[in-house]
Amino acid sequence: MSVCPQGAHTLGDAGHSFDRSLCRVCGRCVSACLSGALEVAGEQRSAEQIMAEVRKDAIFYRNSGGGMTLSGGEPLMQTDFAIELLSLAKAEGIHTAIETCAYASEETILAVAKYTDLFLFDWKCTNDELHRRYTGVGNSKIRHNILAVDAMGVKSILRCPIIPEVNDTEEHFAGIGALAAQMKHLWRIEIEPYHSLGVHKYGRLDRADATREFITPDAARAEEWIARIGAYTDMEVRLA
Repeated sequence: MSVCPQGAHTLGDAGHSFDRSLCRVCGRCVSACLSGALEVAGEQRSAEQIMAEVRKDAIFYRNSGGGMTLSGGEPLMQTDFAIELLSLAKAEGIHTAIETCAYASEETILAVAKYTDLFLFDWKCTNDELHRRYTGVGNSKIRHNILAVDAMGVKSILRCPIIPEVNDTEEHFAGIGALAAQMKHLWRIEIEPYHSLGVHKYGRLDRADATREFITPDAARAEEWIARIGAYTDMEVRLA
C-alpha cells in the first residue's frame, strides 16, 4: 500500500483489494510483495532490441525454413512497432509471419502486408450477428482485409477456433469453405478446438469471464469437424 503512488492497493474488512484501473504498471508493488504474489508480465523493448534476439536463431531459420512470427494478443494494436520490426527482419532476409484477427483499417493491413511473407488469419465465425455477440465487432471488415491481402499475392493460413455449441455449425463450416474458395494464395485451413487454458489468466486479471467455461472437445470431435469442413473445400484442413 505504501509504495504504490496511485493508491491502487487498499486494505479493508475483506482484506487486500487491488484496483487494476488505477495501476500504471510501475512495478514498485512487485518489488515490495514479500510473498511474490505480484508480477509484471512483459516488458518494453525497441524493435532493434527484439531483432537482436531474433538474429540469435538466424542459422536455425536457414536450416528449418522458419523465421519470425508476430503474435499476441493482437500485434496490429501496435501497428507502427509491427511494421518497423517486420521491415527490419525482411531487410535481413528473415521470413516474416503475423498472427492476427485482421480487424483493422485496410490501410493498416496493407502496410503490414508489404513486409509479411505469411498471414495467419483468425476466422472466428461466419455469422455476423454471432461474431458481434462474442467479439464485440462484426466480421465484414475482417473478411474484406483477408481478401485484400490475398489480392496482394501474400500467402496465408485460415485459423479457425471452434467452440462446441457456439460456432460448430454447418453454416460456419460452409462459410469457411466459401471464404477459402475466394482466396488464390491460401496455403491451408487449420482448426483450433477450444481449450480452457485462458480461464486461469482471466482469473488473475479479475475478469468476470473467468467463471465462464465452454465445452472442451475430444479428439474424435475435432476430427469430425475437419471432415465436415473438408466437405466444403478442396483445401487441406488440419489441426493447428
